[in-house]
Amino acid sequence: MIARIWHGRTKEEDFEAYTAFLKERAIPDYQHTEGFVKLIFLRALRDGEGHFLLITFWEDVEAIKKFAGEDYEKAKYYPEDQDYLLEFEEEVTHYEVFAEA
Repeated sequence: MIARIWHGRTKEEDFEAYTAFLKERAIPDYQHTEGFVKLIFLRALRDGEGHFLLITFWEDVEAIKKFAGEDYEKAKYYPEDQDYLLEFEEEVTHYEVFAEA
């Protein structure tokens, strides 16, 4: 199993709206991708900004490519992200899951 980790930042006033967008648009998109296992969305307010950390779990790299495309190391964004995010981090991080409890 492969874990894919992404981070994003919003203004504090966009924190709840972006949370709702992720629940309505992003999560179903992940769930409908063959090879998707599960996800964990984390969020926190710090220093006037909303921070979002997304950890998705996939069967293998081929499953990630079905979601993100051939250049799977690049972050995938939705057009609506432009309304919320302060920056667009170009890459995500991948880790092989070797243990789970």
